[in-house]
Amino acid sequence: MNQPTPELTIRELNSVEELKRSEAFQREVWGQDDPADNSDIMLAIQHEGGLVAGAFSEGRMLGFLFGFPTSQPDVQHSHRLAVHPDSRGMGLGVKLKWYQRDWCLERGITTVRWTYDPLRRVNANLNIARLGATAGTYYHDYYGKMEGINAGVASDRLLAEWHLTAPEVVHRAENPRTPPVTGGDLRVAIPADFGALLSNNLKGAVAERLRVRAALTAAFADGFRISGFDTKTCEYLLTNP
Repeated sequence: MNQPTPELTIRELNSVEELKRSEAFQREVWGQDDPADNSDIMLAIQHEGGLVAGAFSEGRMLGFLFGFPTSQPDVQHSHRLAVHPDSRGMGLGVKLKWYQRDWCLERGITTVRWTYDPLRRVNANLNIARLGATAGTYYHDYYGKMEGINAGVASDRLLAEWHLTAPEVVHRAENPRTPPVTGGDLRVAIPADFGALLSNNLKGAVAERLRVRAALTAAFADGFRISGFDTKTCEYLLTNP
């Protein structure tokens, strides 16, 4: 007999205790050596219009999202998105992002920006393929030297830009399945599993970082933007509007 699936709730964190729990949660996801966002800072930002949310099942935090206001009233910066290692494969990342979209639109926020590692396939799939974000800005070694799961290579990041009312985003919100991949004037491949490469072949991971850095930096300089991600071939699709 099938067991009932525990109910999932996505909501804002509503106590100092939950904010402190999110500190420990971040360390569980990114490693003990990777500094977590402080609960006191998150509390202040939440009171000033930021979003601090979690995905919960039977009282346990399974996912975490933190975004804060920018100098532009209609733009939010999405700083953290985390899913606990033992809760992956449940679609929590995309559920948290759609929650964020609804939360922002209710408050007149129409664009969300965030940075992510361009070599992490799961992030490229979520951010570009499933959510419909685009990218045209590449940051070299954005955070400097990092620890935890990111140790060993330069902390390069792409700036994802999520225009919440864009037709491709609205379509994805109404049809959650990842749309088929078509078009693309230029393609840039990334490793199928950068995490494994980083753990087992540091030299190879560094080489991949530099290869993708060179390819995307050159493409962006020529006016291309990332507009899609082919999950089957593990390639960014770039177009030149």
